[in-house]
Amino acid sequence: MNSLGGERSASPDETAVGTLSFEVDAGDCGVTVVDSIERHRYSVETSRPVAPTPVDVDDFLFPADAGVAITTESLTLPTVVPVYVRDQTGDMLAEAEHFADEAFDEGVYSIELNAPIKLYLNVSGPLAVTSDMEHMQFEFGSETEVLLGARSHHEHPAATVTTTADPTDMMAAVSTFGSALKTTSCERSYPTLRGHPPTIELGDQLEIPDELTVPDTGIRIEIPPTYRAVYVAAPLAYYLGATVVEGDRPRVVTETGFEHPLDTERGVEAEAERLLKQTFFLDCLTRTEGYYQVDLHERGAIEPRVDLDFERLYEQSPAEQLEAYLTVPFSVVEPEIPEWKLTSHVEPVATSIETLPFVVEDLAVVHTPKEREPADATQEAAAVEDFFRTGATDEAAEFTRSTDRTTPTDESYVQPESADSLEQTWVGDGTPIGASKATTAAFRNHLNRTPTEGDIEITVVCNDRQMNEERDAVDAGYGSRETLPFDVTVHHDLTTTELRDVLARQTDFLHYIGHIDGGGFECADGKFDATTLDSVGVDAFLLNACQSYAQGMHLLEAGSIAGVVTLSDVINTGAVRVGRTMARLLNAGFPLRAALTIARNESIVGGKYIVVGDGGLSIAQAESGTPNLCEIERDGDAFTLRMETYPTAQTAMGTLIIPYIEQNETHFLTSGVDEEFSMREDELRRFLSLEEVPIRFDGELRWSTDLSVEQL
Repeated sequence: MNSLGGERSASPDETAVGTLSFEVDAGDCGVTVVDSIERHRYSVETSRPVAPTPVDVDDFLFPADAGVAITTESLTLPTVVPVYVRDQTGDMLAEAEHFADEAFDEGVYSIELNAPIKLYLNVSGPLAVTSDMEHMQFEFGSETEVLLGARSHHEHPAATVTTTADPTDMMAAVSTFGSALKTTSCERSYPTLRGHPPTIELGDQLEIPDELTVPDTGIRIEIPPTYRAVYVAAPLAYYLGATVVEGDRPRVVTETGFEHPLDTERGVEAEAERLLKQTFFLDCLTRTEGYYQVDLHERGAIEPRVDLDFERLYEQSPAEQLEAYLTVPFSVVEPEIPEWKLTSHVEPVATSIETLPFVVEDLAVVHTPKEREPADATQEAAAVEDFFRTGATDEAAEFTRSTDRTTPTDESYVQPESADSLEQTWVGDGTPIGASKATTAAFRNHLNRTPTEGDIEITVVCNDRQMNEERDAVDAGYGSRETLPFDVTVHHDLTTTELRDVLARQTDFLHYIGHIDGGGFECADGKFDATTLDSVGVDAFLLNACQSYAQGMHLLEAGSIAGVVTLSDVINTGAVRVGRTMARLLNAGFPLRAALTIARNESIVGGKYIVVGDGGLSIAQAESGTPNLCEIERDGDAFTLRMETYPTAQTAMGTLIIPYIEQNETHFLTSGVDEEFSMREDELRRFLSLEEVPIRFDGELRWSTDLSVEQL
């Protein structure tokens, strides 16, 4: 069990192991499992008061970080989650979802719960699993000892590799990334079986710690010794567990004698992207022959079109599987590959190597920007000028959130090429337009995130009473979920000293409403400049003010993990819409980068906001595990529903989802759901009641809890 910041002591009402704790629910019968690093929690109700006692995690069939024993006649979950019931050898006996009704005779059972925190149950005796639309129950016939195990999704790198700026040394460093894989079988496509690669630091000589064990997959990647080639090959090397070496021409070679060229007419970058996506995708199909033999939509769509024996493939080596996969033309599988979560545009310079492990851990595709001709500077300046002009005349009478009406001119802007992914990020110098800004410091701050007790802390600061409309909206938006405890604190008209104190205190999220300009945050008694901070307690933030980029970057340098900032002036009404939407999306479990992707469309000024730092950070968990945006169309008495799911750090690429729609028993891969669901009015009404999710109807963003079917 990895423990960051040390272990904290348990209160009399909880059992703590590392950063996981099992809290006894005050006044009720039940246990709440808390991940104090990722700020996630999940409660199970028991039939009687319980007193959890620690157990050996080796008692569980699958890896667990902590476990306790409790005695109860039944367990009830507050939501319906995917459940897999296995015998003590691991053979699947049943899969349960909504409207389950499964009964098992006396025996020994291992039960896996895909809740926001991964949970496992071990129980001996008879077992019944039932569920409706809202709850799930496990009954054991009589009072029985149940082992409850949990695994945190938080991953910490096993070691730090030091490399020089020589690309050949960098190849050796990137070759260690496969050491983070918990398996080299096709199950590596499950996010929980892909660990965090070792971190990298630039130094005077190559140093690879002895504790890193690199898998022998029989696969190597040969590339020229350039930064561009090393960075593009890194995600592929990580996922394949491949060794990266210098070669005369770019190619992938296996121990079986198979080779696949990377220097095709599409170029090395595009070919490496295709190879990563195709291998990952076909792994997801092959793994359905293993522990999770589910009805996977993507396998049903592809299997009739390919000559692959998935049962036989499951038993083959990684090199043999790769060779078989690449007999399939990419054009055959491309339509069914889930929309990729992230494309990272990595500047091909030596310092980018330190950010690379964090990019790779997200299984991002890496693009490297092309060399720009001098003439492009003029075009870039024109594009930036047009960008800042957007919306400036549409509401000229509106006040902006800056006391300095001049547009900053000392920033160097970059505009990465668009990519086929949900999100984009920029790694390198300059301020990106149309992508988030990643920094090594922010990722390292996330690794050093310390455990926290109690509720999710939200701090709202409104330093201009003209902006109370947004304050009221966000105050209501945060913490509106009954099953997830928030502690929302609102401050008004802070002085510079008071704002400094607020920034120093530990909080999960700061939502700042007010004015910012070149001098800093406008306070009741002057300006506060974040450059004067040595450290902050704010994990993440939204600085909903004009020109807040520079101040946000200073917060990252002082210890924050991620934030949303503006690149220029924003009109107040637009800022209110963005702020209100962001609050609800974050409350619903969307990560910062995904939330801003959606919120941008709610205002003409949305394009002036970007995420800085680790944009994959979430401040809350999605009730169903994976945040999603639904689009609804009506045709008479019938409705068509489409879902767009957004991967998170906990439900990353490779996660299985099953839409909670009556009669649906098919699983899909996140992200996105390549299916339209036809629903009657009563079915849609029940679906909308399950959780608060954003709904797009007739081009307008609505919320399921505010929407009645009669309004559609």
